[in-house]
Amino acid sequence: MRWPQDSEGWPITAQSRMILHRPHRWHVQEMGDGPTLILLHGAGGATHSWRGLMPILAHSFHVIALDLPGQGFTQSGARQRSGLEGMSADIAELIAAEGWLPAALIGHSAGGAIALDLALRIARPDMRIVTLNAALSNFSGVAGWLFPRLAKLLAMTPFTADLFAATASSTASVTRLIEGTGSKLPPEGIALYQRLVSDRAHVDATLAMMSQWSLEDLLAQLGRIENRTLMLTGARDRAVPPEVSERAAARMPHAQVRKMPGLGHLMHEEAPEDVAEVITAFLAE
Repeated sequence: MRWPQDSEGWPITAQSRMILHRPHRWHVQEMGDGPTLILLHGAGGATHSWRGLMPILAHSFHVIALDLPGQGFTQSGARQRSGLEGMSADIAELIAAEGWLPAALIGHSAGGAIALDLALRIARPDMRIVTLNAALSNFSGVAGWLFPRLAKLLAMTPFTADLFAATASSTASVTRLIEGTGSKLPPEGIALYQRLVSDRAHVDATLAMMSQWSLEDLLAQLGRIENRTLMLTGARDRAVPPEVSERAAARMPHAQVRKMPGLGHLMHEEAPEDVAEVITAFLAE
């Protein structure tokens, strides 16, 4: 999406700004005072997913949400850096350049994997990590061989993003996509995702992220993450089962898991007050 041309009606744009830090032009939203929290959305999402949680956390914290490269309003300047390691390295450099000293990193789905990778890069033992339905599982068997190659093929094929944006962006299609994750959103939430899915550049960046995504190095290093970590899971999540976070936490020295009943993959959009309460209590411990 283009900034500011496409920003009308987008959540929290009064707190938006653009930061040119090579190789990307970052869209960042910032509000509140206190210890700094950095919010990292999942694949195919944007800062809009924090529209309910961010203002609640801003009562006690300095909260920063950013769009991942090429997604939302962030303009990617290096498409080949769309995988976990490239994104994590670029976000770490942005954090350092801006002088942010995060008290915690909070990541949803693929953003949870990025948060854990950042913990290894930033190397601040006092910084805490919160993941929401962290996407920390590789595909197994034939799917493990086929999916990365299929994603790469789609990402390299001309007009794939245009075709997806044209065929999958109806209200009914987006509603099915959301409900397929185990979450239910009100019409205004569906409309925001519909805007994203309708945008060719956003879809193309999401395909590039899928095609370059690999968890092997991160999973091998989970035991090195010394930061206190809270892994929240939605009991109704059909995209990333709670067992994924449970297995990851068992390999980490200071990780705990808490299951949120009645919530799906987009738990922070379904029940921001409940999620904020749990996060705030964890950070206050």
